[in-house]
Amino acid sequence: MRDQKQRKAECGDFQTPLSLAREVCSLIARTGFRPASILEPTCGTGSFLKASLETFPDVSRVLGFEINPQYVLQARDAVAHAFPHTSIDVHQSDFFLTRWSEIVEALPEPILVIGNPPWVTNTALSTWGSNNLPQKSNLDNLPGIDALTGKSNFDISEWMLRQTIEWLNGKNGVLAMLCKTTVARKVLSYAWQNGLRIESASLYMLDAREYFRASVDACLLVVRSNPTGNSQECQVFRSLHAQQPDSSFGLPDGMPVADVKPYLKWKDLTGTGLRGWRSGIKHDCSNVFELRIERGNLVNGLGECVDIAPEVPFPLLKSSDLAAHRKPHRWMLIPQRAMSEDPIHLRLDAPKAWKHLTAHAHLLDRRKSSIYRNRPRFSVFGVGPYSFAHWKIAISGLYKKLEFVQVPPFLESPVVLDDTCYFFHVSLKKHATYCTNWLHPNLPESSGLPSFSGIQSGQLRHNFLIHLI
Repeated sequence: MRDQKQRKAECGDFQTPLSLAREVCSLIARTGFRPASILEPTCGTGSFLKASLETFPDVSRVLGFEINPQYVLQARDAVAHAFPHTSIDVHQSDFFLTRWSEIVEALPEPILVIGNPPWVTNTALSTWGSNNLPQKSNLDNLPGIDALTGKSNFDISEWMLRQTIEWLNGKNGVLAMLCKTTVARKVLSYAWQNGLRIESASLYMLDAREYFRASVDACLLVVRSNPTGNSQECQVFRSLHAQQPDSSFGLPDGMPVADVKPYLKWKDLTGTGLRGWRSGIKHDCSNVFELRIERGNLVNGLGECVDIAPEVPFPLLKSSDLAAHRKPHRWMLIPQRAMSEDPIHLRLDAPKAWKHLTAHAHLLDRRKSSIYRNRPRFSVFGVGPYSFAHWKIAISGLYKKLEFVQVPPFLESPVVLDDTCYFFHVSLKKHATYCTNWLHPNLPESSGLPSFSGIQSGQLRHNFLIHLI
């Protein structure tokens, strides 16, 4: 039972209810699109295949692919008897091993590519030791830590949808996929930045709890491809039944913008923004690196008292601390001051800290992330002179609320942040205060901030944030 449950999790197995599949197909039909062929790359038990055929009975070619052999049988049964006069094929196939370009080239246009790819991440699959994932690669030519961790294909559905949207490039077709909202935005950004031929894009918000019992922001992503398409904007609808969009996002002027309409209105006010944003320190072993104070002693996550020199640990804030405006109540042992530094220097400079690390080497050596391969033992990442600046303005990477928090020194020591936080640093308190006020969304208009051409400072901050996002 446990193996079956894990296998479903590995495949990101959220089977689409037939009622939802019918709603999606009805929405596509309302746009006026009429496919000649239908392709579902991960068809599961066949809900989308059946709903597509009900909605578009005149389609000439239907193909479904699925890795689970039991689902293949169910999908075939769902469509074969109900549509005996249509050319329908359902194949057992591994998405990552299928020659999709050859299959798509043989389909008559217009093509509808529809479905619900797996809702699972690369990290989760690696934790389970699963091989149901693509080979990590630096698809976006990212630098540093992002390149090492394979951030380009972190989410499996994101990787799949990138492949899928490329199949339709230069063709007459529609991509209609259920996915996480963050994935949809990333896929569109990828398509726009790589010049894929898109005529239009729409994002319809979806209640994932109602349909899948999943607590995640989800949507239906609909992309219309065309050989002459040149759109870089996506309309956002609050539901599958909404007639008018609430907003739109895109790449006007080649810059990512969260809401296009106010940007176009106020874009003349857009400056260069703040440079030098950093993420906090990544260590992947809180039991060893993170300490708390109990009865005057430093204690690690294993409940052991830790005797180390006071120069080695630094007060620590996490995303939850920023959100709650808490003072530091944890400390982080930081074995190096720069990425290029070898922690072995602690053996002479801070022997007690070195003893603590070597005593727990069995835990540190088991850290799975590829960023630690071929690096000095006990290394951490995201550390540099900026980490030890006395004044920072930080924001949580885990919360929806956009709130910038001033981080002053604590007990005359610079405060460090973990890798769920982002920050920029300044040298003086007055600079930190000014920048925090400038970024704070609830700052009163009488704050003394400069005004430009009579525009309220609140609107300036709004556009400033648009640029940062």
